[in-house]
Amino acid sequence: MTSEDYSSPQYLDKLDAYWRAANYISVGQLYLKDNPLLKRPLEAKDVKVKPIGHWGTIAGQNFIYAHLNRIINKYDLNMFYVEGPGHGGQVMVSNSYLDGSYTEIYSDITQDETGMKKLFKRFSFPGGVASHAAPETPGSIHEGGELGYSISHATGAIFDNPDLIAAAVVGDGEAETGPLATSWQSNKFINPINDGALLPILDLNGFKISNPTILSRQSNEELQKYFEGLGWHPIIVEGNDPAKVHPMMAKAMDEAVEEIKAIQKNARENNDPTLPTWPMIIFRAPKGWTGPKYWDNEPIEGSFRAHQIPIPVDQNDMQHADALVEWLKSYRPEELFNEDGSLKAELAALTPKGDKRMAANPHTNPGKLIKDLILPDYRDYTVDNSARGKVIAQDMTVLGKYLRDVFEENAQNSNFRLFGPDETMSNRLAPIFEATKRQWLENIKEPNDEFLAPEGRVIDSQLSEHQAEGWLEGYVLTGRHGIFASYEAFLRVVDSMLTQHFKWLRKATDQSWRSDIPSLNVVATSTVFQQDHNGYTHQDPGILGHLADKKPEFIREYLPADANSLLAVFDKVLNDRQKINLIVSSKHPRPQFYSAAEAKELVDRGLKVIDWASTDQNVEPDVIFAAAGTEPNLETLAAISILHEKIPELKIRFINIVDLLKLRSQKVDGRGLSDAEFDAYFTKDKPVIFAFHGYEGLIRDIFFDRHNHNLHIHGYRENGDITTPFDMRVLNQMDRFDLVKSAILSLPNADKYAQIVAEMNSTIEKHHQFIRDEGTDLPEVENWEWKGLK
Repeated sequence: MTSEDYSSPQYLDKLDAYWRAANYISVGQLYLKDNPLLKRPLEAKDVKVKPIGHWGTIAGQNFIYAHLNRIINKYDLNMFYVEGPGHGGQVMVSNSYLDGSYTEIYSDITQDETGMKKLFKRFSFPGGVASHAAPETPGSIHEGGELGYSISHATGAIFDNPDLIAAAVVGDGEAETGPLATSWQSNKFINPINDGALLPILDLNGFKISNPTILSRQSNEELQKYFEGLGWHPIIVEGNDPAKVHPMMAKAMDEAVEEIKAIQKNARENNDPTLPTWPMIIFRAPKGWTGPKYWDNEPIEGSFRAHQIPIPVDQNDMQHADALVEWLKSYRPEELFNEDGSLKAELAALTPKGDKRMAANPHTNPGKLIKDLILPDYRDYTVDNSARGKVIAQDMTVLGKYLRDVFEENAQNSNFRLFGPDETMSNRLAPIFEATKRQWLENIKEPNDEFLAPEGRVIDSQLSEHQAEGWLEGYVLTGRHGIFASYEAFLRVVDSMLTQHFKWLRKATDQSWRSDIPSLNVVATSTVFQQDHNGYTHQDPGILGHLADKKPEFIREYLPADANSLLAVFDKVLNDRQKINLIVSSKHPRPQFYSAAEAKELVDRGLKVIDWASTDQNVEPDVIFAAAGTEPNLETLAAISILHEKIPELKIRFINIVDLLKLRSQKVDGRGLSDAEFDAYFTKDKPVIFAFHGYEGLIRDIFFDRHNHNLHIHGYRENGDITTPFDMRVLNQMDRFDLVKSAILSLPNADKYAQIVAEMNSTIEKHHQFIRDEGTDLPEVENWEWKGLK
């Protein structure tokens, strides 16, 4: 805190001038591509052919940003900005341009008339920058294109960053989304000792695209009660006269910061992690503030009509150009910029300096802050599978023991977390609680509660996939490492969030100044073929196909068949960068098959011919079995054992696949197998019986560009119910008996083996009747063991 009076009328007058400069720059980006300071009459050539962007949220956010700069200077804060109202891309561009951080990154966008012209032209322009707070925007970790995640991202960012404050601006339209509405509960998980602070600022400008917003129509009293009920202390600022609103906002910001500091001081000096009442700000100001008040006798400012381009001016229609000029000149640019276009020195002095600038906050581009995880040797946790299939284990429980020690090894760095929607125990990760707790700041009622504490590396006590995913995204975007584990079917709840994160990675990679960030590790468990007890609603492996459609450089899909393979996958992904890693894992007791060495080879190569389950003796086989996933692997091995017993002369090759997308053609994925490599595994024409964990179309797509189209896929066929574990496979014809039939029927001399096909059909009928009579699977299925082929 310096001796300057940050609340004096003189200071606030200068702050108002800075705000006007930000507004001027923001309007210019919408319309202009030349003549940025209006030094000559505006001509058609100065205006964009098609102005694109939004105005409604801009002035309100620029006002907030200016006042955040003020408190950063006053209190020497470590703060960054999250722009929830996505249709406000100019906000972070304009303010980073004014504080110099934009020019430090984009050296051709100089802080003068020439640079301003370039800045204006490139906004929402081909070859330029996006109209949201996209990865090309300094200081952004949140694009805001898909609404709802600003608070979740901001909260994820401040976990384990005790001196960081995330100023999360929430649009009142965004506030109506399900994810945002539930994210107000984030305060129940912020530890005031070890975490930073979240300062939500609800921007109530009253309107969405063409409708009013719900919260804006509620009285201040109603809002006060609502947010107090959610555990916040709301500080309300409202008005449309800048001269009156500036001191109100300054007072509110000071109050919020001093409350945050008091909470943290008490918690840290007294080791008191009691759930505090954190402050938030509710800001009521008109949509389209400072812009045109009316157009065609209809209100613009304070109306939904301010949402996008309020005045219809473009290069081909200049009849209203005078109104645009009048609007721009209302900010009195001659008071704001020098003759050369640079910002007046007294206004430039208002911006924070160096890393204190929100657009230059190191946490928003965390390359220098990232610390690799210290990983134990995963081989110390592997299962002894020298007797193939004899050991029964739960893959996720084995993984839990490994993750327990990852937590312990990295306790000092505090840079690893697990997130989930109340499924950690269900997903069989109980061993991690030997090393850590669930972070939970609400009341704890033991013995009714379990593993809850104010401090912990696991945050899974809110039943919201959106929150878990959003927290993890905020955590990795700011340079830390983590996992989101959830039921496979309900990852579809956040598949659009995963898409948005992918899009961020895709565009961020194009920015040379952006550092790579730790990968997003998503565990899909309680999987489709293990949801016999919960039924059809819980059976959906579609997340595989959803992510496979994205750019291959950024997506990995791992389907480990057993615990050792799962451990080898995690050894690979935990320190990975710039990807979304989807790991599909079994949690139920299953036979274990692969040695630690085999598991490593499966992960490193992506797939492997399993010699101990093959009889082709390195010559061209009669039939190829391929499996991707736990149950596919189990059923394929059982099918191979049946076939070998029935037709011992049949030359069988078995390929287990862990890194599914490695199978793709190099035309699609540079990481994929060449045609020669693919043919060496799958031949050019021999029948391939592919047992797959997911929907079959994904495998058809993979084989489309390959020579071998003699393909018979057995995956999830959208048949499900509450039934027995094995019946889930039978319903989808991904069981051993159907795989045997498929293999035989693919042979040129299939008629020779008609009796075996009939036997398989008979066994399936027997299965149907047995489960209906007994409620459990056939003994020969439940007690099956791998006997070997030699």
